[in-house]
Order: sequence, then structure tokens, then C-alpha cells
Amino acid sequence: MTTAIYAAGAVCWRLIDGKVHVLVIHRTVYGDVTIPKGKVDPGESLPQTAVREIAEETGLAVALGVPLGVSRYPLPSGREKIVHYWAAEVSDRAVQRSTFKPNAEVAALEWVTVKRARGYLSYEPDVEILDAFAKLLDQDVTSTFSLAVVRHGKAVSRSSWSGDDATRPLTERGVEQAAGLVATLSAWAPKRIVSSPAVRCVTTVTPLAAAAGLEIKRDAGISQDAWESGEDEVRRVVGKRVRAGKSAIICSHGPVLPEIMREVALATGTPLGSYVTDAAGLETGAFSVVHLSATSPGSGIIAIETHAPRA
Repeated sequence: MTTAIYAAGAVCWRLIDGKVHVLVIHRTVYGDVTIPKGKVDPGESLPQTAVREIAEETGLAVALGVPLGVSRYPLPSGREKIVHYWAAEVSDRAVQRSTFKPNAEVAALEWVTVKRARGYLSYEPDVEILDAFAKLLDQDVTSTFSLAVVRHGKAVSRSSWSGDDATRPLTERGVEQAAGLVATLSAWAPKRIVSSPAVRCVTTVTPLAAAAGLEIKRDAGISQDAWESGEDEVRRVVGKRVRAGKSAIICSHGPVLPEIMREVALATGTPLGSYVTDAAGLETGAFSVVHLSATSPGSGIIAIETHAPRA
């Protein structure tokens, strides 16, 4: 059996004269027109690949938005190519700072309307992904933000720890999981990190905070101690993050995660269902990303994606 080739990319979009335009690239060697994407490098996560490839092909720094789907198609070699896509809003600042120059891989970049892009794109799988993006536009979903709900990394067991439960440290694997979160969670460009004050939670998000230049907001309202005593303040913590409308990280404990996800659903008027509870069933070091409308978060959860730990 041949091994599949994995890749990732995004439909990059921006408003031009009040109308949504998407970015297509004219490739030099193939003479075709495609959506920005590229192959996964060894050790990369798919979100990390998408952001890196967009930067390399277009010179644009982007943060990922809503997942758009997966394309699968055979290559001439007989191997299958599997490409994961997201939407990615491009700010005016990112455009102004673009480092793109025509090169041996990409001859030109072009911002076009969705309708024109359908006629430009050379491959049907790209058109299908563009159509998924167009459906979001039809639902008046453009600008979004994300809440990444993270379960802390693997910690020393209670039975082998003589101190307070809140002081239990991460194991060596947990430390590796914390380091592995940095590149992947950075793909959504979080603006805030909120954590249970427990050592295992704070340590999990410390590498990300250092990389992003963010302060960790320790909040006992999402601690396991507060949850076990019935004194948690999950609703307050989640409500504040939804009202803020900016991408954020919430790091807590396995038993608390279902309540966090439930409150995200309630705060956004989303019907409760298995997709919400499933997103809370995380192993240590894993996380779920909840995507919400920046203009009307009360319209409900747009999408949820779950990512396994990197170690």
C-alpha cells in the first residue's frame, strides 16, 4: 500500500471596495492557477503547514479561521494526496508587509471575486473548497475568532505525588506535549491565554505564552479544585471570552472540559449535541478549536476541530 501525501492550505480572503475577494496563485512551472497550499514537512502539524506554506508562497502572514474541508485526489505516481484547508482572513497590514516576489514557484498573485475565482482555478478539488468558503459567505459568516480549549499535558499521577494536587507537575512527556502545542496553536494567533492556576495547566501553556509574547491569566474559576467543590466559575470565564470576540486559549482539566464546552454552546445559542460533548473528551495535551462569528457570536458555533497531542 502506498503512503498518502499530506498537505495543507487556505482560502485567503479580504475585503476590497466592500466586496470579498480571494487570493489565487499563478504557478510558474505548471502554468496553472490554484489556492495556496503545500506539503507537510516532517514533524509539522497540518495547521502549522498551512500557515507556513501561505507565507512561503504569498509572503503573507495569516491566522487560520474556519476549516473548509479536505480534498483527496490521486497523483500520477499512484499515491493519494490529502489536502486540509481553512479560511484565512488577510488584514490590510499583512498585505502591506507582504514579502512576495515572483519566483521559480509562483509567478503572480491575484485577488479576485469568488465568482471569478471559480473560472480561474485549474483543478476541480480547489473549486470544491472554494464552494465551501462561498457557503460561509451565503450564511453571512466572514470574520471569525476561535476559542481553543486545551487539556493540560500529561502530569505526574496523584498516587505518586505527596503534595497538593494543584502543584502536580508535568511528566517528561507532558513537557514535550506543551512544547508541541506552540507551533500548532500559533496558527490561530491567540490574543489571550487563560489557564487554571494548577501547575500542570500553567506549565502546559507557558511555552506558547513565551512564543506569542502573552501573559497567562490564571483563573481559579476553571480549576479542578473549584469544579470538585461546586464553586467553579466556568460560565463567567467563558462568557468573558465570547464577549471579547478575540481568539483565545483556555487551558483546564479533563473533568472541567465538558462544562467549558457546554458553556461555550450556551453562550452562543448553540443546541447541545454529541459534537459538543465529543470535543470535550480530550486526552492530555490535546485541544479542540471552536470557531465563532466575530460580528454575531450568538448565531452559534460555526465549526469545531479537535487536534491530538504532538507527543
